[in-house]
Amino acid sequence: MKQLLVPALPALQPTSPLSDVSEVLDLLPAQRIDVAPWPSGGAKVEAGFTLAHSGSHLLLKYKVREQAVLARYRNINDPVYKDTCVEFFISFGEEPAYYNIEANCLGTCLVAYGPGKQDRKPLAVEAISQIEHLANLKVANHGQKERAWELTLRIPAAVFTEHRLEHFAGLQARGNFYKCGDDLPEPHFLVWNPVTAPVPNFHCPKDFGAISFSEG
Repeated sequence: MKQLLVPALPALQPTSPLSDVSEVLDLLPAQRIDVAPWPSGGAKVEAGFTLAHSGSHLLLKYKVREQAVLARYRNINDPVYKDTCVEFFISFGEEPAYYNIEANCLGTCLVAYGPGKQDRKPLAVEAISQIEHLANLKVANHGQKERAWELTLRIPAAVFTEHRLEHFAGLQARGNFYKCGDDLPEPHFLVWNPVTAPVPNFHCPKDFGAISFSEG
């Protein structure tokens, strides 16, 4: 089981421009989303993330390079997993229920809570709309087929509406990070912490890695 220590960045205030957040996250070591538990086209995808917190907010940045990019969904809680998509699942403490925060490359988010794949409670649009995003799609150089894109998210504690979180400092959690795209020409399913399910399924809390939030 992988372990992730989430650093504190108290200098980044909730009002700091997301461009500043993105630049600071670039200075931190990145984690790779490169485990392919199931046969897929994931060999042609490079994906990684950096996670930090500023006390009251999670600061999450994804960097992806892949062959095809699909971005159709623009409304909160649309099925963004069918687009070019990155996902973050997290449970706090040893609780069985977890949040899934899924976003396509535009920054459109789907967020739900529950103990399993078939028992999910979508979060209210008002809560999810508090998530700020900065998306950046880079045009490939001449002769290159890959598309490179980045997505920075600032997620306030208030988004986790099934809890009364005020800050992340010192919290213990479990979670996983994913890269997928169900409707892409070559669908793929990549994970950060290995998943043991026999078929593609990200809703496997028993396979979550350990996440510790620094006190700062």
